[in-house]
Amino acid sequence: MTRDMEVDDVLHEIVSLVSEFLSCDSCLIYLVDEGELVLYASSDSNRTNLGKVRLRLSEGLTGWVARERRLLAISREAYADPRFKFFKDLPQDTFEAFLSVPIISQGKVVGVINVQHREPRIHSGGDMEMLSTIGEQVGCLLVLAQQKSSAASGIAS
Repeated sequence: MTRDMEVDDVLHEIVSLVSEFLSCDSCLIYLVDEGELVLYASSDSNRTNLGKVRLRLSEGLTGWVARERRLLAISREAYADPRFKFFKDLPQDTFEAFLSVPIISQGKVVGVINVQHREPRIHSGGDMEMLSTIGEQVGCLLVLAQQKSSAASGIAS
């Protein structure tokens, strides 16, 4: 994460690493943009949904994680949870297990990382701790990227 890379590239690299480490079927990163959660990175090779899937902080499991600033782990039938919101464009919405953490930067939620499995799965404490740590690191990365962007635009002025 310390190499000089664009934020989008780093997010996709993080998705790949998380997917490999947790042997999950899907990893998604949403970032807050104009008060909504927007899909910014996905382990899905078909990335046509990036930037198009948007949800309010009051919608779905992902919105709940952002709103409550809490980790959420569901081991089976995540789609049956009353907080669940179905998106026809996301095949992950039929998956069984769901693990999600907020991305927090400077005390506020700036995004959410979701990990999903097709089959039921009990997430270990290690899984939860690792994903929470990554969420914290991504929050720091976003602050650094914003500072770099501000500094660059200040130099250009």
